[in-house]
Amino acid sequence: MKIAIFDGHPDPDRKRFCHALASAYAEGALAAGHEVRVFTLADLEIPFLRTAEEWAKGALPPALKEPQAALKWAEHLVILYPLWLGDVPAYLKAFLEQVARPGFAFEPAERTMKPGPLKGRSAHIVVTMGMPALIYEWFFFKHSLTSL
Repeated sequence: MKIAIFDGHPDPDRKRFCHALASAYAEGALAAGHEVRVFTLADLEIPFLRTAEEWAKGALPPALKEPQAALKWAEHLVILYPLWLGDVPAYLKAFLEQVARPGFAFEPAERTMKPGPLKGRSAHIVVTMGMPALIYEWFFFKHSLTSL
């Protein structure tokens, strides 16, 4: 299986738990005979999009071409991130906005969005948090996980 791992912790300090989890997942997948590509978002230059025009018609930043190609290449996606203020870190959101543009992640159609080349992938989403999962589900309604 082809696996793309996206470590969404924005802090480049390698002591962060998400970085360790991404490494462990990659090691385990490689040991099981899978092909693996790992991207640590903290190591990438990810500009924020500010307009719908920029998202729909702007150029993908060069640093994100390889991660975007890995999304298309992979059969299984792994996204890891820490829960920040009850949500996905803004840096991970910026990454997803950049790589999931019209014509790549979906085909824009009149008044609807048709699935694009990413259809049919499996995924694991790993969220680290400093609160009990029950509180996250009850108080935050699993918002970040549901919206992702």
